[in-house]
Amino acid sequence: MNKRLSQTWQKFRQSFSVGETLTTTVETGKAVLEAANTFKEQGASLELLKPLLQNSSSLLDVLCSPLAQVVGAGLPFVPLGITLLKFSRDITKQDPSLEDCVFIVSQAAYLESFKEILSLYPSINWDADPNINKTLTKQLQKLNYLELDYESASNAIACFHESELAKVFNQVLLARLAAAKIPNANANILTQRVAWNTYRYIIKAWIESGDAIKNIIQPSFGYWQKEQQKFSSIDEYLKNNIASKPLEPVFDESFSFKDIYIPLRAKPVDKNGEIDQKLDSLDLETWAKENLLNPNNLEQVIFVQGGPGRGKSVFCRMFSDWVRQHLHPIWTPILIRLRDLDSFESRLENTLEAELKISFIQSDQNWLTNKNTRFLFILDGFDELHIEARNNLNLEAFIKQVSGFQQECKSYREMGHRVIITGRSMSLQGIPHLPRNLERVEIVEMNGQLQQKWLDKWGELPANKGKIAAFGQFLKSDKCPSEVKKLAQEPLLLYLLAAMYRDGKLAIDKLKQASHSTAKIVIYQEALNWVLTKQRSEVDGTNLNIELTQQKPEDLKRIITEAALCVVQSGGEFASMSMLEARLQDDETAKALIEKAKEKLGDEALKTALAAFYIRPADKQEGGVEFFHKSFGEFLFAERLKTRLKAWTQYYEADDGRQLVIPEAQMNWQIYDLLGFGKLTPEIVEYLMGLLTENQDFLWEQLFKRLEKFYGNWCKGKFIDSAEETLPQKKLRQLQKYGIQGLGQRQVDIYAGLNVMILLLELHRYAKGRDDLKKQIIFYPSGQLDAENFDKYQLTRVINYTDCIQFGTFNSVVGQFLRGTDLKGRDLRGSDLRGADLRGIDLSHADLRGADLSRANLSRAHLSHADLRGTDLSRAHIRSADLRGADLRGAHLSGADLRSIDLGSADLRSADLRSAYLSGANLSRADLRSTDLRGAHLSGAYLSGTNLSRANLRSAYLSDNNWEDIRWDQDTKWEDVQGLDAALNVPEVLKQQLGMS
Repeated sequence: MNKRLSQTWQKFRQSFSVGETLTTTVETGKAVLEAANTFKEQGASLELLKPLLQNSSSLLDVLCSPLAQVVGAGLPFVPLGITLLKFSRDITKQDPSLEDCVFIVSQAAYLESFKEILSLYPSINWDADPNINKTLTKQLQKLNYLELDYESASNAIACFHESELAKVFNQVLLARLAAAKIPNANANILTQRVAWNTYRYIIKAWIESGDAIKNIIQPSFGYWQKEQQKFSSIDEYLKNNIASKPLEPVFDESFSFKDIYIPLRAKPVDKNGEIDQKLDSLDLETWAKENLLNPNNLEQVIFVQGGPGRGKSVFCRMFSDWVRQHLHPIWTPILIRLRDLDSFESRLENTLEAELKISFIQSDQNWLTNKNTRFLFILDGFDELHIEARNNLNLEAFIKQVSGFQQECKSYREMGHRVIITGRSMSLQGIPHLPRNLERVEIVEMNGQLQQKWLDKWGELPANKGKIAAFGQFLKSDKCPSEVKKLAQEPLLLYLLAAMYRDGKLAIDKLKQASHSTAKIVIYQEALNWVLTKQRSEVDGTNLNIELTQQKPEDLKRIITEAALCVVQSGGEFASMSMLEARLQDDETAKALIEKAKEKLGDEALKTALAAFYIRPADKQEGGVEFFHKSFGEFLFAERLKTRLKAWTQYYEADDGRQLVIPEAQMNWQIYDLLGFGKLTPEIVEYLMGLLTENQDFLWEQLFKRLEKFYGNWCKGKFIDSAEETLPQKKLRQLQKYGIQGLGQRQVDIYAGLNVMILLLELHRYAKGRDDLKKQIIFYPSGQLDAENFDKYQLTRVINYTDCIQFGTFNSVVGQFLRGTDLKGRDLRGSDLRGADLRGIDLSHADLRGADLSRANLSRAHLSHADLRGTDLSRAHIRSADLRGADLRGAHLSGADLRSIDLGSADLRSADLRSAYLSGANLSRADLRSTDLRGAHLSGAYLSGTNLSRANLRSAYLSDNNWEDIRWDQDTKWEDVQGLDAALNVPEVLKQQLGMS
């Protein structure tokens, strides 16, 4: 049976033998306020409750009082409500009904929640307008007619914020906030927070009510105690893992991230991974908030991408805390560094459960379907998944898991969670089928306004007083190199520049001479020198680093570059100290340094040596180390590679002539030792090439020849096809010894070979820009055409071999480095790439003349300005590929899937396009003279300005085309074309020629 709130209130009046006094809402609010104050000061009494019941119509009447008194006085609303129930039970000798209990307890819990949420905003004047408006009075009067039955009362207990009670209570609160001049958007969020938070106080009321309702409320008190413990666990997590993040120090500075953080800007990324540069940038935090709060976006996974040092991780820590402060418990932030994932389960929820050692998760198997909690999972560092989870299939599987999880959250009301994931811009490249529900933005460079805001914050720090103005003037002055001004738009590099300028260690002369590709390297090198030498100095200039570490700067650099190698080979995030110590033991010089340090500092010498230099103990691995920022580890690993590559070019004079310092067999092992771990990132390769170009006397040709010889032998399987211990096996055992799992001998062999291929491609690219090298350094992946070593199947075998462990491995590892592989285009000519998976690969400006790409998958490939003359592309999948400006004269494209492709202005003279699918393709102004288009599907294609002279269009499908400015001649064949009558702007002359008019 339904029961109204007014009936419940009247029932309590009768129990306490009091009548009703007709008063204004202000006076009824005063009655509740006075009762709560008296209860707080004097405790429970019958005489206290009578005026409350007589002079008010509900506990929510207190909202008519000045809110500063309600929020700031710490009034005990839940104890007051419980007392009402207990006294009524004692007087009537009967248990109250469930509806009565819910009416009273829900009001008391709502007020407690209201008090807690509003207390989070001490600076707001909630009583700007002391006059209570008519809307509030009307909403309070509606409460009297609010009805409950057993089912709706039970629903309110189970999930208050979705109940009818919550809807009505929220209208009262919205009216009160409107009276306080709170903007609608803010009032809606505050009201939602209060409603979501009310469940906690309902739990508290059930537990504290004891015998008064023990026969009424289900489930048991044990259940409510577990629920209370769960929320206590959430509070503890938020305090220790979210609220603390903005307050952590920046590297080893005396200030925190919060002290220098400014919100960044971003631009949307389309489905093809392209940024529309025409669009204005948007405030990243504002965009994320709007996306999160928009219920229509529940299916979307928010993906924030950006280059290294753009501020992705700092955004995660700051945004998660903003959500904690301003949206919890509507959304409860869970921040996860993906580098910390040790396991990779088949479903995202299983991975989360396995990794999050938090009691509210471990103790509740239904934690994701509890409607009283809703989580925002912030997954930081998609590109930082451990090596065993970093191959292309697992990356694709993981992003699909996230996508599927988000779709489930939309489909099932019990879930409703959201996911934000961050990663470097390149991290999604090579994944052939990205989920459609990724809402992507890319963090853009800091503009002048943001940079100035950052500098203003930097200048407010005590250590920087009086120095920031000079640094800001330097950035704007002609003395500052243009490349430095550009790099200063990156948050991480801006910090390094500012810190070194502050300490007088910014090498301006070196930066003036740097190019765009080397300026960043100069900054990192100077930052490294800075932390190795003068960062920790006494006032008199005494270098404290040697005293701290017992190492000279050059020796310490050797140690930390080896640490970088260990970290990168362990997955790019952290490495064990045992691995580092073991590698240093193989180096006699380093071994002596460590032993010397141990004599003075003890067994913790190595940790002491590393702890002060952008390296810290790893959060996830006891006894491990990690770099404060991934970029430092990548740069130092590139330093380590540079040293080794340089050694491979060195000779010494012997009695029998010049001899290599590093013989071939030793170099082969060193290649596996350095490169047989996983794929080189574009950032590492960029740093490495920049470091190599600094040496004016570097022997480029010698390095190329040695790596090319290794590549040729690797292609023939010489390093893995042996009855004795192979180099891949030796490296694998080394990795496994230090707990690096997920690789086998084939993986080690494949990564070593493909990484050498990357180095050869980069040497090739560098040589093209130097007249003295471009004829000596030309890399042919399949050997030189017409030479003895040419094997047109070699590249295909490489692709197939590498893909045998994981489909798409070649594309994932090497694909992005194939762009413009040969200036004159001789490297891939004649290659047999039939059926190769080249999805998303960058072959712009490549020469593929005569190559066999039949049945190859080139979807989303970049082939702009490629030379494809005579190339066999029959039955190839080329949907959404970029072929702008490509030369396709004489190419075989019969049966190829070219739907939605951009061929604007392409040269397709004499190309074979029989039965090709060109629906929706852009062929505007394309040259199709003498092209064979028999049976081609051209419906919906853009043909304006296309030249069809001498083309064969027999039996082609031509409906829904735009024929504006089309060109043809008497030799163009039109027999049996279909759908031309549905085309747009068909010239009248052509209609007459074909008998259509």
